[in-house]
Amino acid sequence: MVKIRLWQNHSHQVRTVESEHSNPPVFSPGGQLDEDQRQKNVREIMKELDSLVGLAGVKKLVTEIHAFVEIQRRRQKEKLVTEPQVLHMIFKGNPGTGKTTVARIIGRLFKEVGVLPKGHLVEVERADLVGEYIGHTAQKTREQIKRALGGILFIDEAYSLARGGEKDFGREAIDALVKGMEDHKDNLILILAGYRQEMEWFLESNPGLRSRFPIHITFPDYSTTELLAIADLMLKKRQYHLSPGARDELRLILEETRSLHVHSGNARLVRNIIERAIRQQAVRLVRRSRVTREELMTISRDDILRAHEISPGI
Repeated sequence: MVKIRLWQNHSHQVRTVESEHSNPPVFSPGGQLDEDQRQKNVREIMKELDSLVGLAGVKKLVTEIHAFVEIQRRRQKEKLVTEPQVLHMIFKGNPGTGKTTVARIIGRLFKEVGVLPKGHLVEVERADLVGEYIGHTAQKTREQIKRALGGILFIDEAYSLARGGEKDFGREAIDALVKGMEDHKDNLILILAGYRQEMEWFLESNPGLRSRFPIHITFPDYSTTELLAIADLMLKKRQYHLSPGARDELRLILEETRSLHVHSGNARLVRNIIERAIRQQAVRLVRRSRVTREELMTISRDDILRAHEISPGI
């Protein structure tokens, strides 16, 4: 069981990652300025989480995890018994539904509340863990674990590790990961991510894993309204906006695509259309000798149509 080990996190200190044989330091509050800054950082991180489009259930669960960890920190400060908690997680959902974004936010949050000393995210997949000969896989997996120490190791499409037969090296990677979780239980959090059904199959194929990953977060596909909101955010960041006709056309494309493709309710679909539409706008305007500021900022209906024609259904 992973105990919540609260690390010192003062702005004027630089901490090195402790080895597996050393005792991690217990959280000790610094001056009021340090605590005020910590609280400010936490508020900013939670505000960033709240600003994500949709994901109401995800936000609720992350808020609960944060509240639990924060109360354990305060109990430890008052020398009260703290509750052990396993913080390894399973993220279930289709690609482009915010899993990696939320994992990064959780890493930063855990750093601020003292669970992790660094809070960085190392994102890997099967090819980064599985080798080509006996012993190679364990070595590669240990290297990725070492990179992630002090933060989060995020394994995308984790179910692929168990898809081969008995002699597949993916199973060796799973064994190495389990050992790494034990060896670095106070200095590493694992998040396994992938499609919902495949992740359920993965956990059933290796019963010992389910108890090691008690926190399961499901990431639903975005609705058409949420995808339009994501498009607005992407464009606003780039100082563009949709014309009324462009918005209506994008809505039609999203609704049509969602009806034809099971896994199309994701932000990658919107990003691809928006990026292509911006290029189409550039082609439309580049030969003009005079272009107004408003024209430079506006994505038209034709821009969206041409972007969709380039690669329909994506």
